[in-house]
Amino acid sequence: MANYTDELVDFDVALEKYDPVLGFEVHVELNTKTKMFSDAPNAFGDAPNTNVTPVDLGLPGVLPTVNKTAVEYSILIGLALNCQIAEKCGFARKNYFYPDTPKNFQTSQYDDPIAHDGYLDIELEDGEVFRVEIERAHMEEDAGKLTHMGGAAGRIQGADYSLVDYNRAGVPLVEIVTKPIVGAGKRAPELARAYVAAIREIVKNLGVSDAKMERGNVRCDANVSLMPKGAEKFGTRTETKNVNSLRAVEHAVRFEIERHAAVLESGQSILQETRHWHEDTRSTTSGRPKSDADDYRYFPEPDLVPIVTTAEWIEELRARLPEPPSERRKRLKAEWGYADKEFRDVVNAGVLDEIEATIAAGASAAVARKWWMGEIARLAKAADKEIADLGVTPQTIVELDSLINAKKINDKIARQVLEYVLAGEGTPSEIVEKRSLAVVNDEGALGKAVDDAIAAMPDVVEKIKGGKLQAIGALMGPVMKATRGQADAGRVREIVMEKLGL
Repeated sequence: MANYTDELVDFDVALEKYDPVLGFEVHVELNTKTKMFSDAPNAFGDAPNTNVTPVDLGLPGVLPTVNKTAVEYSILIGLALNCQIAEKCGFARKNYFYPDTPKNFQTSQYDDPIAHDGYLDIELEDGEVFRVEIERAHMEEDAGKLTHMGGAAGRIQGADYSLVDYNRAGVPLVEIVTKPIVGAGKRAPELARAYVAAIREIVKNLGVSDAKMERGNVRCDANVSLMPKGAEKFGTRTETKNVNSLRAVEHAVRFEIERHAAVLESGQSILQETRHWHEDTRSTTSGRPKSDADDYRYFPEPDLVPIVTTAEWIEELRARLPEPPSERRKRLKAEWGYADKEFRDVVNAGVLDEIEATIAAGASAAVARKWWMGEIARLAKAADKEIADLGVTPQTIVELDSLINAKKINDKIARQVLEYVLAGEGTPSEIVEKRSLAVVNDEGALGKAVDDAIAAMPDVVEKIKGGKLQAIGALMGPVMKATRGQADAGRVREIVMEKLGL
């Protein structure tokens, strides 16, 4: 059977023989107040099937109307991607049956997208820039959401029944489609992650999308094919659908490269199909044979008039474009005084916005970087989450830093307090009070702890008196133990020096 193998070829071995070809279709949900073709609210998290109108459900006799704000947001995205904006474009019906598409067709754009022929320069971790050509960015509406009940892992396979929520049906979408990407080689998975991160950064910067991947505001379909070294014809591609995290995009591309190589090396052929990504196993499984455009029977949407743009309207929207992300990064790097590697690490970790917000809230650039790239990064890794998704707010960091500067807590206690904040126990100040975590400043208690440490470690005392002041560190352990780690290290050192007459 074509395309069947449980084996993978090592990534580096695969790239010795094959060149990967990539392509991405990134779907961006727009954060307009209402839906693309109706006045139903565009809101996340409401009770199922409450944000729907007869238009969203495709009931007989209804007529859609175009959301002007959604069109403007789409043009802004096109301009930010260096695209040409169509002078005139229209909508089409993309016909297919699926339970979460109540009209049995999706209103989309086919041969005349709102934006086309653009590009995006992607900076990789070491500073290398890779240009990705954008074929088109077109407007369409989202489908509803299916929830599969019973079975394993919430998937349709083995489910007892499925529930459908039409709240998302009709939410405005922009689908950004790249041209085939060649030449990435071993950096293909890294480029995949960086490209989707750049799209997310752009739409968030524009203010046209909430850009929360965990909510599905930004979703990526990742296309992968392999061609033998020296070949000119692309291989057969697969499309891994609806990948909704940056790590998953990177891992899915890497897995498909290894899987494709294994299939080809076994003498079989690649089946053009959609694939499903499984985060738990970091693998893909077969979906359905991939349909060509002809299978969707596109035809012009008869109920909507074409969209006509003018040069004046485009320039008015161009004037609304915010500072481009690349220019913003240059400015922030200069303002914060970070070294090249420090700033690159911040960008690659995806916490530029968080650090900027933390500095705006009152922290220094050094303190903001220390927390986001240090303890918060450690906790995110332990929780297997993106740093920005952990739930730490800039206000928390500023409050922790204020408590440290006021000598109410030390760094060690601050790290404990942060964990309690993430556990939902309250603000840093509330937790310090509730858990009695304040630094011990009682001179009597500190003096007794130091006396006990000196009496217990006479050999260390002799070294200190002999001029080896670094040996004071050996006395710190017992003192910290006696004070549950809540002693001020600087004050303890002063007391040791005083008691030893130094």
